[in-house]
Amino acid sequence: MWGKDVRLSRIMKNGKILCVPMDHGLTDGPIRGIKDINSIAEKVARGGATCMVLHKGMIKSLRKAYLPVLLHLSGSTSLSSEPNRKVKVADVLEAVRLGADGISAHINIGGEVSEPSMLMDLGEIAADSDEFGMPLLAMMYGRGPNVKNRFDPKLISHVARVGAELGADIVKVPYTGDPDSFREVTGGVSIPVIIAGGPKVENDLDVLKMVAGAIEAGAAGVAFGRNIFQHSNPEKMVRAIASVIFERMSPEEAMAYLR
Repeated sequence: MWGKDVRLSRIMKNGKILCVPMDHGLTDGPIRGIKDINSIAEKVARGGATCMVLHKGMIKSLRKAYLPVLLHLSGSTSLSSEPNRKVKVADVLEAVRLGADGISAHINIGGEVSEPSMLMDLGEIAADSDEFGMPLLAMMYGRGPNVKNRFDPKLISHVARVGAELGADIVKVPYTGDPDSFREVTGGVSIPVIIAGGPKVENDLDVLKMVAGAIEAGAAGVAFGRNIFQHSNPEKMVRAIASVIFERMSPEEAMAYLR
């Protein structure tokens, strides 16, 4: 797995990761924060992000290599009658050709019709990632008629384990809300677990407290999109989050970067 080790060392820093997914344009169009992908990529790179997630067209539009990039392989649009049904829109060979440092895939568990096809996709993507030495970030969510609480620690532990069972190298899941319950998640897999940012949060201190709680519970970092690229100062927000992840600053101390 030498190739994977080399690429993982690019997208992580001392075993920790600060990833900025910016694949939202496929789902929601040119929303605020990612209309100019080069501008936001430069800002998050200056702030200290370790990698970003983009679809292939946005990788091709980058003017330079701002920071390591993961090619996102799955997608759907908010215009669909089944927005939770993600389909493959790229493959690992494209990631290799584009010079990506890894790949990512979004998998929703719990759909009546969509779950089987997404599980098949994840298994095939994981096999290809091993063959080509490309680290795989699996974005795992519980979404479906049987999901009553998408922040339930048992649910999140289950979807994290699904990602690990099928061969992901890193899993991204929602945060359960507190360190004690999130330890159930990190304790159930042997691969790095990172948390999703979810919808935009207006209170910066709440975002930093979420990061600190996840790290305390054993998380390897975060994959935050809107809470970074829709922030009034993305560079400073990344720097504040980085200080919590890599320097173990308290949320209150990290707020100094935002003043």
